Amino acid sequence: MKKRHKKTTIIAAALLLAAAALQLAARGITGFADLYSQTVYPVLVGVIGRIFSILPFSVVEIGLYLLILSALVGIALLLIRTARRRITAGQAFLAAGRTLLLAAAALLFSYTAGCGINYYRTPFSAEAGFLMEESGREELASLCRLLASQINEAAKGIETDSEGCLILTEDAEETARRAMEALGERYESLRGYYPQPKGLLFSRLLSVQKIEGVYSPFTLEANYNQEMPEVNIPSTLCHELSHLRGFMREDEANFIAYLACLESGDPSFVYSGAILAFIHSGNALYANGGQEEYYNIYNSLCDTAKRDMAADSAFWRQFDGPVAEASSQVNDAYLKANSQEDGVRSYGRMVDLLLAFYRERG
Repeated sequence: MKKRHKKTTIIAAALLLAAAALQLAARGITGFADLYSQTVYPVLVGVIGRIFSILPFSVVEIGLYLLILSALVGIALLLIRTARRRITAGQAFLAAGRTLLLAAAALLFSYTAGCGINYYRTPFSAEAGFLMEESGREELASLCRLLASQINEAAKGIETDSEGCLILTEDAEETARRAMEALGERYESLRGYYPQPKGLLFSRLLSVQKIEGVYSPFTLEANYNQEMPEVNIPSTLCHELSHLRGFMREDEANFIAYLACLESGDPSFVYSGAILAFIHSGNALYANGGQEEYYNIYNSLCDTAKRDMAADSAFWRQFDGPVAEASSQVNDAYLKANSQEDGVRSYGRMVDLLLAFYRERG
């Protein structure tokens, strides 16, 4: 028994040391994160991601439920053994602590290998050669007008439900995969294997936190919220899939999602991606003194887009409260811990990428 306990402690310590060493290397050694993201990480996605992609459900979601169940059962068994005097309370506490330490070490190492290192790679904007510059309000307004035009044009080819909002009629998960693969033909850093995205069985778990999708570094899966308005789904699928190429920054994932939707050839995807970009750009225009310009551009949107944006706002508004606020604060702390100093505000930097992209196109 003592040998097993010692072995458990050694394994946990080794995993913790390995995770710490990789994190220090990513943060302190120039080029380490780039080398990792281009060599080791694609192999992990190609092997682990491919294996779990075979299963039709989210492995990390089911794993979470099983982990909770196992913890409850383990605690119950320890309490029973303690009550029957087979072990002392101190022994039960130590056994639970060792198990918890091993689980935490394994999760931390998996997180580091599947996600943490990639935060320190060269940004997609630099790899793609985009020139980031300051922009005036007129250029921002021009971007919003362009996006509004894209929305209106794409809306002509989409299907709507009885409420007049977007309804997806094709296999959005497969379309997203193909869109990301096609974008990889243009940008080398986006080439590689993309697993099938998966909707969570209990999507309310994300809704109450106001989360549209989540990337799992433990199973290398792209998961999304199935109960949110469908206008969000195409862009969210591409957003989460972009993390499978090692681009963890949220602003870049949004921008990559927009590009994938734009190049997909599917009106529903173009529509979803353009609305995502319009919301970010419109908010930036409004916040920078362009209220009148914003309303003029917003009023030029087709009725379908206005209905979708209103329905989307209403859906998320119902989850306002302490849970969503706590989730936002945790996410903010998480982003800052991974050297995204702007925290949740980094999402707004998507607009700079959009401006650089269209500036390059003239």
